[in-house]
Amino acid sequence: MGHGHLQSQLDAHWSHLQSASIVENQTSLNLMELLDMGTDMGTAMGSFYNYTYEIFTDYDAVPCHNHYCAHFQRLAPPFLAVTCAAAALGTGALLLALAKRPHAWGWPQSRALVAQLAVGTGLFAALLPLVAVGIGQGWRLGTVPCKLTHLLWHWSLFAQGLLVGTSSFCTAWARWDSRSQRLAAALWGWALLLAVPAALSGGTVAASGTSCIQRSVEVLSPAYLLHLALCLCLFLLLPAALVVATVAVPKLKAGWEPGIGVSWLFLLLWAPYGVGLAVDFLLQARLLQPSCGTFQHFDFVLGLSQGLGVLHCCLVPAALVALRLCQPRAAAGGSG
Repeated sequence: MGHGHLQSQLDAHWSHLQSASIVENQTSLNLMELLDMGTDMGTAMGSFYNYTYEIFTDYDAVPCHNHYCAHFQRLAPPFLAVTCAAAALGTGALLLALAKRPHAWGWPQSRALVAQLAVGTGLFAALLPLVAVGIGQGWRLGTVPCKLTHLLWHWSLFAQGLLVGTSSFCTAWARWDSRSQRLAAALWGWALLLAVPAALSGGTVAASGTSCIQRSVEVLSPAYLLHLALCLCLFLLLPAALVVATVAVPKLKAGWEPGIGVSWLFLLLWAPYGVGLAVDFLLQARLLQPSCGTFQHFDFVLGLSQGLGVLHCCLVPAALVALRLCQPRAAAGGSG
């Protein structure tokens, strides 16, 4: 009886020890699993924290925020509207002067040349209201009209540039004869051809609203590279060549006229934009190592230089009229 009772107590004690061991092992296992899970979670959270820290450290160290677009959308429409109105007045005054005093225009500012410059500035200015509305309210006319706008815009620019270049040292514009007519047809045809890459590299993009922009393709695309090369030739190489030729060739230097300088006003106003396009390409192609400040401020410089160029459509006609008023006598070369 005592032996059996003792045996049952021993069995019960042994069972209790086994249960305690199992519970202890399970507790140890669960604790180890929790520790392992905690270690894994800690590692994952540490990695996430480090990743997040690196991101926010980069943003804190380099807060690249470009505020140009907001200023552009607010200021560009009224600027273009005022410029268009001034261009209409200047071009109208120029055409009136051509009609009222046809014999007062001689080389280098003959009627044949000035009339074509008036057509070029008029075509350029006529597009400004469309561009202003597109900037202020979003472009709603589609891709084809956008490309057509860029085509006409640059057609007028290249035509005026070629007119200025040919009028500087060529007397073909002295009279409106078969020679000057063939030259005019070839010049406007070449200008239209040179403007095609501008249409191909322009288009619409959809961000907060649809916009009609000049470069809707990659910076290294063939269309944009060709357009960039043509713009640099017009805005930088042409004025540099004219200046060098005038200084280097004594005959050209001796025949230089004040009217030629008025024509060069077109090139002078667009030259800063040509420099801006070249720098913009170097930055976009990573040929220059840009800083955050460069990205923050360069768009303002590029926009201001383009705005300066746009002013040619009102300043050039006004300068031509002012020059003719100051020099009312006809040039010896005769009228166009």
